[in-house]
Amino acid sequence: MRFFSDNAAAACPEVMAALTEANTLDTAYDGDAHSARLDEAFSALFETPVRALWIATGTAANSLALASLCPPHGGIVCHREAHIQNDECGAPEFYTHGAKLMLVDGPGAKLTPTAVEALLGSVRGDVHQVQPRALSITQATEYGLVYTPEEVAALGALCKARGLGFHMDGARFANAVARLGCHPADLTWRAGVDVLSFGFVKNGGMSAEALIFFDPARAADTLYRRKRAGHLLSKGRYLAAQLLAMLEDDVWLRNACAANEGATRLAAAAGARLVYPVEANEVFLKVTAAEAASLRKQGFDFYDWGSGEARLVVSWDQDPTHIDALAAAIAAL
Repeated sequence: MRFFSDNAAAACPEVMAALTEANTLDTAYDGDAHSARLDEAFSALFETPVRALWIATGTAANSLALASLCPPHGGIVCHREAHIQNDECGAPEFYTHGAKLMLVDGPGAKLTPTAVEALLGSVRGDVHQVQPRALSITQATEYGLVYTPEEVAALGALCKARGLGFHMDGARFANAVARLGCHPADLTWRAGVDVLSFGFVKNGGMSAEALIFFDPARAADTLYRRKRAGHLLSKGRYLAAQLLAMLEDDVWLRNACAANEGATRLAAAAGARLVYPVEANEVFLKVTAAEAASLRKQGFDFYDWGSGEARLVVSWDQDPTHIDALAAAIAAL
């Protein structure tokens, strides 16, 4: 009964069917019929013209996005617990050819305008210090908290006033939209976001993420960066087909709703053990070493998150009986 990571979940049936449908001769790289439909499909979703690129991994999507916003001599403001800081093995610095990550603190791994302004105000405007050129937030955060449209818009206004590019690492963007019940546009371009890394692999995809440019002209150089980085797959139609399949009939949103619902059920059983409110598909619990061992002995797999805490992640296809069993086991601790 695995609650270790949604990265390990199965690909959803619609994705598998789309791969079979795309398994025919077509133009190589991104010149195929499926890739040609991405801009239109994502533009319809976000209700504005966008440029959409398929990318094989979230690490590459985030790093290519940041490279489009920040020069090698610039700085990228992010939370100290951001995925790009702690879990990308230096890829953002590598893809940007040396841009510096400038770290900010905040509860639940969320950035606030006040905290960001404090950092910006500490930087001298001379050649001896790295100048901030972009800001990156994670939606949902590393602790499963969701930025509301108002919170994103406040950061977006700050970025506009300060001349910063605004990137959203949306590895669990679908879960955030499902939680808030808002339009995807309200969390992105309407709130000032320039580039979105739209996660699909955690949400039922197999091997495809989407990089969304809300200023299509900004994507031009990224086409070359993608090739230079080794991410221009020769059979890109298989990635495009996955993305299109998940957009059709809002499969991406249906899957996210299912994962969120399961996490909400676990949260109800956890009560005062919750470290953070459950706003997406991750649950963080206070547990002793003995309690963690007891849960594992009952067959539950999860991630130890620091001292005295555990992270439980509910996937889009989690067996409801496993969710019920884990909820009962947590309540019985």
